[in-house]
Amino acid sequence: MDDLRHVADEEEPSDVTDVADVDAGVLDRLAAYGHEAAFAHYEDGDGDGDGDGDGERDVAGERDSVAELDDAVEPDHSAEVDVRVEGDSDFENDDAVESDDASSEHAIESDDASGEHAVESDDAFETEDAAENEGVGVDVDVDVDVDVDVDVEDSAVEIVAESEADVPEAGTIASGPSERERRRRRSLRNRRDTQSEPRAKKPPKDSKAKKLVGLKIGASQIAAAHVVNNGAPELVDVFREPLEHGLVVSGEIRDPEALGQALKRFFELHKLPKRGIRLGLANNRIGVRVFEIEGVTDPQQLENAIRFRAEEVLPIPLDEAVLDYVVLDEGSQLDGTDAKRILLVVAYRDVVDRYLQACRVAGLQVVGIDLEAFALLRALEAPAERDASAGALVGVAIGHDRTTIAVSTGRLCEFTRVLDWGGWSLNVAIARELDRAPSEVEAVKRQLSFAEKTEIDGLTAEQVLRARDAAQRTLAAFTRELVSSLHFYQAQPGALGIGEVVLTGGTAHMEGLPEAVGQLVGVPIRLGDPFRRVKVGPKISHDIQYGSVAIAIGLGIED
Repeated sequence: MDDLRHVADEEEPSDVTDVADVDAGVLDRLAAYGHEAAFAHYEDGDGDGDGDGDGERDVAGERDSVAELDDAVEPDHSAEVDVRVEGDSDFENDDAVESDDASSEHAIESDDASGEHAVESDDAFETEDAAENEGVGVDVDVDVDVDVDVDVEDSAVEIVAESEADVPEAGTIASGPSERERRRRRSLRNRRDTQSEPRAKKPPKDSKAKKLVGLKIGASQIAAAHVVNNGAPELVDVFREPLEHGLVVSGEIRDPEALGQALKRFFELHKLPKRGIRLGLANNRIGVRVFEIEGVTDPQQLENAIRFRAEEVLPIPLDEAVLDYVVLDEGSQLDGTDAKRILLVVAYRDVVDRYLQACRVAGLQVVGIDLEAFALLRALEAPAERDASAGALVGVAIGHDRTTIAVSTGRLCEFTRVLDWGGWSLNVAIARELDRAPSEVEAVKRQLSFAEKTEIDGLTAEQVLRARDAAQRTLAAFTRELVSSLHFYQAQPGALGIGEVVLTGGTAHMEGLPEAVGQLVGVPIRLGDPFRRVKVGPKISHDIQYGSVAIAIGLGIED
């Protein structure tokens, strides 16, 4: 499976796929981060490139007939040669010329009284066509006759004498063709020579550029990115706006109807396409496991074996879930038994159902549901093999109430986890110290710095110090969870060392936060910039907080 997409088969553009149809594709972007007839047209290669006919003529009779056509014209033995005469033997002519003299006893053969004549190919070209057509995987009819209009006044039979003895008497044959007829015949020959050679098969044209709208629905905001995937992904539009508190909590929708109305207003306000929507999911009710399957090679049997194994490793009843998987790698055991390493993703059906219900209310056409962890990795860098000595890439997106961790080996997402920690956790810690409500200290949090002491409007120096200490303690707790998750990953067979940690998300933009996390984790940490991953369109405002739209951009990218 190339990607973790669910394809929606709605009759109307605004319809959204029912949950029952999502089972095979809800998490179908698993392969997205490294985990996706035009026949050559052979025309007839005959004498004129259109067809051939056969008609052997009596040479002597033909001479008499042609002589009657133009008795006043002196013969021109230097004329160009299209037909060669050897004694009195029959010969093949390019064009059968219609005679106006109905009383001629030896009239040249014609197709009908219409004056249209079948063109006969030379034997050499017939042989060449046969050889060429033998190598073509389609049937080519080389016996189709194509009529050619011939102007009798400008037409004549061209002949050349092999020797002095073969030259007919003067006045018994027509002269050579006119200059205009020569040019016409030369053009036909050139076209025939060109068309007799099979045309090179053209490579299939690229499919239409895939346009996607990555939609991330968070606890505090909606973010959408319109991306055109045609080679390098191009970011056409990106928007975000606050979302009413309580509609989405810990990645689960509490009120699908209200969220649907909010989405409808958001898309209409920013004139975003309502087709090609790819949703992101991230919560603790999504299970991700890696395990091995041995001795199974048949695809159908493999799918059955994975479903059976899923019941053992995941605490989710399969009749209440949708699942998808990807084969990370294949190999053989020492005894020669085939072995496959599988990455399995399972989500509760009711979680998916609520997202689809909200999109249905908004009139959005959902074409895929993706894990935010995979979108995060796509937003940070293009899939590419990483040197094992460089270690794994760890993407960390710190959102409002949860943090997504994804570990990549360059092409594969080897590990992912969602932590119930985000910017709101800092609000709670600061509010507790200042004896205020968490929603009242948002401005205080934005003015805090983990790098140095700062002055904050409305707070005394002591209050600033207490607020800063509370934020640092909370950040240290988050860092311990991050380190614990990375240790768990490294305990897995074949895990790489940690190369670097890349932070993104709105909270990651707090002053000094990346450096503070780096000191606690002990590995290099930098702030990720999703705009470096895409071609930025002219309408994009660069003053947007790019960390807040990173996952939305990743959802729109098709690798």
